[in-house]
Amino acid sequence: MHIYPDARSVVRDLQPDEPVILNRPHAAARAARFFVEKFPGKSLYAVKANPSPELLRILWDNGISHYDVASIAEVRLARATLPQATLCFMHPVKTPRAIREAYHTHGVRTFSLDTIDELEKIVDACRDDAGEPAQDLRLLVRLRVSSEYSELSLASKFGVDLADAAELLSATRQHGDWLGICFHVGSQAMSPFAYVTALDRVRAAIAEAGVVIDMIDVGGGFPSIYPGMEPPPLEDYFAIIARHFEALPIAYNAELWCEPGRALCAEYSSMIVRVEKRRGEELYINDGAYGALYDAAHVDWRFPVQALEDDLRDPDADFAFYGPTCDDADFMQGPFPLPSDIQAGDYIEIGMLGAYGTAMKTGFNGFGDAEQVLVADDPMLSLYDGSRVREVTDNVVSLR
Repeated sequence: MHIYPDARSVVRDLQPDEPVILNRPHAAARAARFFVEKFPGKSLYAVKANPSPELLRILWDNGISHYDVASIAEVRLARATLPQATLCFMHPVKTPRAIREAYHTHGVRTFSLDTIDELEKIVDACRDDAGEPAQDLRLLVRLRVSSEYSELSLASKFGVDLADAAELLSATRQHGDWLGICFHVGSQAMSPFAYVTALDRVRAAIAEAGVVIDMIDVGGGFPSIYPGMEPPPLEDYFAIIARHFEALPIAYNAELWCEPGRALCAEYSSMIVRVEKRRGEELYINDGAYGALYDAAHVDWRFPVQALEDDLRDPDADFAFYGPTCDDADFMQGPFPLPSDIQAGDYIEIGMLGAYGTAMKTGFNGFGDAEQVLVADDPMLSLYDGSRVREVTDNVVSLR
């Protein structure tokens, strides 16, 4: 497949009328190797962040062997793409049919839960033909933790409260060959201390339940870098997680897992859009809230942007975007800094869309088509290019 040097070369060659997704396999490979080599445990890719089969194969080829699947459709996709991968069904609310198919057809053995009802559902769905319970279940109780350090909360929908965790852990221990605790600190955690407070809650749950724990899964939340959101180096997160994991009252051979989604795939993709109209400081572009820019519209996420025309020379001004649909909600306030002389017909690259960008495109209003091409340059921003290193003398992140 042809690989373009960069976004500008794509524009020169294609002059596209529709958005173009630019994929960077080397960026995803670099992120995968970073987690495999530096996280002090096992890394599961959260497929929901970007379920592209091509991306799944890149991650597999670079050492990611376990995959967090959150629906039976993701189970089927991941199994068809990676027959040898270990799949973990980590959505705490599943249908009996989905559990049954995942276990009996696709070889899934790891399931998460946050209620007694879900535990009973899993146990019943995984029985053999004679009605005997499965002996090889690996069950994770999801604990509710705070999202105070994260840009997007995941604290309200799933997770057993600490007050009820001991009873659920004790019950689950009776059915699982292997018992773990998992949690999610929220998306884009901007401080490593998000994991400290969560692991403190894990410690309290274990102490009250008095059960043997075989695995701790610290979930996702590992950040990427965006305008206005520059997190500490990921090594800081890994170090503080390792220190607090080692101090937990768990089995001597207990495993440590994590579930990066955004951190593994955000740098994989960017997108070229065209300006169709300018109205003051508002640019009408050909992708938006119902396309890859859902987060920019609905949670005011700021993505890096750059103009792709060589003749734009004026200083930057702050712009807002309107997408192509007829809906007023198809609006992204930004601000997105671009040359102040940008006009209709000009092209823009929008970066860091590999996570929850291309995966969320819809066909609403007849829009949504986007060609995908490969490019060889580096992402517009990166946590993996060697620049995010804390000075040894900087003790902001304590490992106490």
